[in-house]
Order: sequence, then structure tokens, then C-alpha cells
Amino acid sequence: MDIARVLMVAPVRDIETAVAWYERLLGRPADTRPMPSLADWHLTAGGWLQVFEDPGHAGTTLLNLEVPDLDVALAGLAERGLAAGPVGAGGERTRFAALADPDGNRVTLLENPVA
Repeated sequence: MDIARVLMVAPVRDIETAVAWYERLLGRPADTRPMPSLADWHLTAGGWLQVFEDPGHAGTTLLNLEVPDLDVALAGLAERGLAAGPVGAGGERTRFAALADPDGNRVTLLENPVA
């Protein structure tokens, strides 16, 4: 099976509240708003984040985002008024920190998740 793209979907109660939060998280506006209830961020050539208004499923998602430098990423979040933490360790090299969007979807930033 060929996979062209991986889409992470975060269901939320209110799309506009969520879009504002994810803009702060990612440091930029959504790349597309293909419909009023959906926002897309094209994070990599093959990896997209979609925030979708779906109150019945809001707060049920775990999103993992690999970052090259966790300390730099956390400092950027702090500059934009968001805090993640505490920083944890997994294995010998992996470091991570998590935060939650307004609906409780957990976003974990990972540094060196694959040896």
C-alpha cells in the first residue's frame, strides 16, 4: 500500500477557539480553511494537522510532534503564551513535554523519538 500523506485530526468543540490556539502553538495561521468547520496546517510534505469541529469527539486525541530541539520549541511556546511540561525522558535519548488544547486534546512534543 502506498501512503501519500498522513493526517492527524484533532476534534474540537469550537473551531474558531481551536484555530486561535493552534495558531499560537504552531506560530502561524492555518494553511487552508477548506470549509468553515476545518483548518489544515501542512507541517511537512507528507504530514498535515487538521482541526475539525466535532463536539462529540472533542478532547479525545493524542498528537505527537517531533521537534529538532525541545528546549527551543518550549521557549517558542512560552513566547506565544503557551506552556508545556514537565520535560520527561523516554529511553536514553528521547525527551518530551506535553500540553493540552482548550478541549483537552493532548499535544506532545518529542525530541529524538527514534534512535
